[in-house]
Amino acid sequence: MRRPGPRPLPITVSFFRGLWCALMAMALPSPAWAAAAPSPADCDADISASVLAPPPADGAPADARALWLDAHLIRWPGAATGGRYRLYHSASGRIASRPGSATQGADGVLTLERFEGRLAPPLALRFAHAGAGPTLALAPADAARLRPLLRQQLVLVREDDNGHVLDATTAQLPGVLDQVFAGAATLPDYGVTLRRSRSLVPFERTTTTAFRLWAPTAQRVSLCLYPAGSATADTLLPMHADASSGSWWARLPADLTGRTYTYLVDVFVRGHGLVRNRVTDPYSLSLDADSAHSAVLSLDAAALKPPGWDDTKRPERVAAPTDLVIYELHVRDFSIGDTTVPAPLRGTYAAFAEPASDGVRHLRRLADAGVTDVHLLPVFDIASVPETGCVTPAIPPGAAPDSTAQQAAVEATKARDCFNWGYDPWHFTAPEGSYATDASHPATRVLEFRRMVQALHRMGLRVGMDMVYNHTSAAGQQAHSVLDRIVPGYYQRLDARGDVERSTCCANTATEHAMMAKLMVDSAVVWARDHHIDSFRFDLMGHQPRAAMEQLQRAVDAAAGHHIHLIGEGWNFGEVADGRRFVQASQLSLGGSGIGTFSDRGRDAVRGGSAGDSGVDQVVRQGYVNGLFYDANAQAAGKATAQDLVRSADLVRVALAGSIRGFELSTADGTQRPLERIDYAGQPAGYASQPGEVVNYVENHDNQTLFDSNVFKLPTGTSTADRARVQTMANAIVAFSQGIAYVHAGQELLRSKSMDRNSYDSGDWFNRIDWTAQDNHFGTGLPPRQDNGTGWPLMQPLLADTSIRPTPTDIAFTRDAFLDLIRIRASTTLLRLRTAEDIKSRLRFFNTGPNQVPTVLVGHVDGNGYAGANYKELVYLINVGKAAQRVPVDTLKGKAFELHPLHATAGAADARAKEATFEPSTGEFNVPARTAVVFVAR
Repeated sequence: MRRPGPRPLPITVSFFRGLWCALMAMALPSPAWAAAAPSPADCDADISASVLAPPPADGAPADARALWLDAHLIRWPGAATGGRYRLYHSASGRIASRPGSATQGADGVLTLERFEGRLAPPLALRFAHAGAGPTLALAPADAARLRPLLRQQLVLVREDDNGHVLDATTAQLPGVLDQVFAGAATLPDYGVTLRRSRSLVPFERTTTTAFRLWAPTAQRVSLCLYPAGSATADTLLPMHADASSGSWWARLPADLTGRTYTYLVDVFVRGHGLVRNRVTDPYSLSLDADSAHSAVLSLDAAALKPPGWDDTKRPERVAAPTDLVIYELHVRDFSIGDTTVPAPLRGTYAAFAEPASDGVRHLRRLADAGVTDVHLLPVFDIASVPETGCVTPAIPPGAAPDSTAQQAAVEATKARDCFNWGYDPWHFTAPEGSYATDASHPATRVLEFRRMVQALHRMGLRVGMDMVYNHTSAAGQQAHSVLDRIVPGYYQRLDARGDVERSTCCANTATEHAMMAKLMVDSAVVWARDHHIDSFRFDLMGHQPRAAMEQLQRAVDAAAGHHIHLIGEGWNFGEVADGRRFVQASQLSLGGSGIGTFSDRGRDAVRGGSAGDSGVDQVVRQGYVNGLFYDANAQAAGKATAQDLVRSADLVRVALAGSIRGFELSTADGTQRPLERIDYAGQPAGYASQPGEVVNYVENHDNQTLFDSNVFKLPTGTSTADRARVQTMANAIVAFSQGIAYVHAGQELLRSKSMDRNSYDSGDWFNRIDWTAQDNHFGTGLPPRQDNGTGWPLMQPLLADTSIRPTPTDIAFTRDAFLDLIRIRASTTLLRLRTAEDIKSRLRFFNTGPNQVPTVLVGHVDGNGYAGANYKELVYLINVGKAAQRVPVDTLKGKAFELHPLHATAGAADARAKEATFEPSTGEFNVPARTAVVFVAR
């Protein structure tokens, strides 16, 4: 017998409104002072914040130089020792503490005593960055009543015996909040949750919609509900305060799917007084246009799943991290210029599901060759692109290759245009709306995002995401600030004055704090479990604790039911550098974690110089593939030595060996050393414990493309065919390196951004990709002045030089040679060794030491008994030089090496590789100029 479907609830939400308000009012705390209750007008106001009680005109401390360590102790770095210490509190935020006068406007005061003991080890470790100063203790009775006090203005005062202020500040609260509300991190239901349960009516189920927000310092939180598609709230409900967790909740006996909501948070904000902030939900799963309102939805709903979603299998082609070959791609770049995609779908998630498009055909070629993952630049909700009404700059037709006109057109509209890389997080767990065909409907972006993932999976490509949890697009009372307007001073990392740290470019987050770490972990779980994401790349991961990243790894693995691969930027800089605040998720601190970090060792050696080079350094500092010493450009002539070249070759070998710490290499000076004892800019060149912990690359979205970098560095007379070969040599180094291989979209197509060093906001014009391999877009105008203007004099003659621009034949050669290199990598596990011990025991470099042919790299891998090797032995040779070279290897005399089968096929891209030979009687390899070749023994 078929059960009847659920009937509409006989009682509407509006019926409960009066009763619910009364019940919730009974549950709210009752401070001695309270602002007027919100009205529906607060839900709809044009501004997102209103001041309920302004601070005093002067006398309210503007800084937060003290740190509240836990429920009992406060440290005041740099404070003098004389006088007495008192903590004043005010629910209305009216405290004034003027030097020389008594503190005024407080509701009460707590006396603090000097604490002379030692901090417990966990506390001492967490606050090791705090400067020296008096540590102050609350009386036990005062510590027991902290929860209501933490909702008020709190001012720490050092005063004389007459009660006159000597110094005053406020305190940073994360330490005390994490301890007092420790239970908050165990709650599983932040955001909106739809729960179905049996009703009293037979065969009928009821749905409850529940909301939870963590706001432990708020005095009041209210919920605004909006009908679908409306900006005018029809319901305003007070939320219930859960004193133990610091969270606020509301629960309605109705299915509110399709509606939207915001929160009104009454909270004290240093420098602003008591304010009422209207905010969206940090745990939003989707939003309406321009992130105005969070959406009520369930990711389990059938309407949000494309046909076959639950049955579409993830590609199972990565047995070990070293199998990863990652292709970094921007959603808009993928299709915005692809005329084979219907115009309404260009630049959207939907373009990935167009099977006949040039872009999809290209992705299929990559997958067939051995690329395993497409890593998407940020696709979570970002603050930098208008989701409705964005514009596309009108580029003047016919502008010269070195003209400023193109960039001027881009600059004129960049605040309103449709392009940005997206490293501006707004809501971490919701898909970005500008990539949806209709940003105004929250369900559309979810459904189309999933169709994109499904389409990539059906191509045989796993899907990765670029995650940016290290900063937010805004902080404080800024309109795009969410976290900091709910719990001021908690989610963002603060400096010694209490100001937000910005070393990552933007408002840094503090994932060392429990609830920021939880938000990051919970968000990643949603992407892995509910959106079927297979791998994550973490932006500036070194600004996060290793412990938080390991917690995330465990959580996403458990949620997905299989291992999720994590890689990230492990750069060591800023206020967290060298472990000042915690053990970082950085290159030198992640050994043994299984989490991969990008290696700059091989990147810099291959390209030359470093990512931060500017001016003439970009020209003079040549790299291993583009002429260091052996093919000097006019400005570099006489500046490099033969020793520079062999040292560079050693750093390339570091990359080829997976940057494994203990791998032994015969170095340029003739000594045998482990890679960790080879210097790289004052750091160990070898830093990885296992090959899955290193990501090898020579190009990504940051900095100039490899082609553009080579334009600076190669002699200007270099032919376009040789430029294609130089690019291919760099690609070969990535393909043959042990570890994870990572390439930037278009790297295989000689992609140019017209020499733009930072195209994050340079519009579609400077970020184009031509999947048909007809144009690489070099010489399409001087790049935007903001990040490139000082380099224009160097760029102009190069952009105007038509002999540099590659032909379609050059581009097609680079593409096809790249595909062959990836096929060779995929053909054998000898280029994807699983462990450090495998690399140390099976990989050996020849042609090393002081007497080497410095332009030729020779690697030998023993395949005897190795699973998936397919060959007894493998030798690869990469000759980056302009002349053919003969390289004898005595230990290989008498071996039966032959060209890798792919080189010998009629369709092999690089015919020159067929000219490479091996003479068994002498052990001599002959390698043509600028050629990468693989020999195997069966």
